[in-house]
Amino acid sequence: MFTDSLRSSERGSAPWIIDTTLRDGEQAPGVVFSAQEKRRIAIMLAEAGVNELEVGYPAISQEERSVISEIAALNLPTRLTSWARATMNDIEKAALSGTEAVHISFPLSALYLKLMGRDYLWVKRQLEELLPVAKQLFDFVSVGGQDATRADPEMLRTFAVDAEACGAQRVRIADTVGIATPSSVATMMQSLKAISGIELEFHAHNDLGMASANAFTAVEAGCDAISVSVTGLGERAGNASLEEIAMALKLSGKYESTIDTRQLSELCRYVSMAAGRTIQPQKPVVGKTAFQHESGIHCAALIKHPLSYQPFLPGEVGRSAHELVIGKHSGSASLQHYYAARGVTLTRTEAHELLGAVRSAASKQKRLLRPDELDRIYSTLNVRH
Repeated sequence: MFTDSLRSSERGSAPWIIDTTLRDGEQAPGVVFSAQEKRRIAIMLAEAGVNELEVGYPAISQEERSVISEIAALNLPTRLTSWARATMNDIEKAALSGTEAVHISFPLSALYLKLMGRDYLWVKRQLEELLPVAKQLFDFVSVGGQDATRADPEMLRTFAVDAEACGAQRVRIADTVGIATPSSVATMMQSLKAISGIELEFHAHNDLGMASANAFTAVEAGCDAISVSVTGLGERAGNASLEEIAMALKLSGKYESTIDTRQLSELCRYVSMAAGRTIQPQKPVVGKTAFQHESGIHCAALIKHPLSYQPFLPGEVGRSAHELVIGKHSGSASLQHYYAARGVTLTRTEAHELLGAVRSAASKQKRLLRPDELDRIYSTLNVRH
């Protein structure tokens, strides 16, 4: 593709990709992964080149700790992180799970602090008390501000500075209720980068449909890491999608990436099956209609060049070739292409004669036409070939 013409030396380093399918993803309403499914998902994510897996919340139960320990025992070529609240008990339970890293979450917005009956002084004391212990128990310690995009900007900057002073290696900025916009994310990241050298991570939610856009904007604004989930699975409207971010990074031509995008379709298929969720047909990158074309103008161009109406080839995400389907909006070139694949050569005139009947049938059925219906139309009109 045209992006491949860029020399690697002209590209920036890709952001560190943290997949939270096994933690935030499983918190989606009604989703429960079995232990076997969790192990398989972890293996598939590691094989796809994801840098870090947030594998769960150990303090929730002994069963959760056991599964996380089983995943840790696989010795996957990726960092494993446990999630914890800002309590010593959670951190100690996380240490029992065997992950090399821990993420400790702190309430940061005025609303969340009020709900917990806390203030920022408590947050600072917890940072000072918990982080030295966490650094003894884990190789890598990340801290996060819950509801950070609704927090006072000055408090957020103070949190980043205090976290760095207490030994945190990364700060997560969580858009917990998905209210950020690309412009607000860019401003926030630039502000934080100006006052602290600590690594920053952005955790996007999709309540306004902007999670992937916000995560990509965070990268462009200098954010070091972004958290994603497979198909965007997560609480409420979900998170930034691994597959969308991976392809956006690849097509941008600006970043190197560890993600093997050819594995994305199978990964999404498996996670959706395990979650009991259907991948919507129009889902970007992996949906059924992402490489399906009906419009006559589009199909005529695609027959000449497969990138004319597609941003990338299906094979780049592990899909088979694109599909030209026949319906109300089809054109003569589409019909010639369709029947040629079935061993029938149509002239332009013959295809045009068929087109009216095809469009009429599709309009009456309010859908695409099946092969048997197209064969019947061809037979009925007795078009010469």
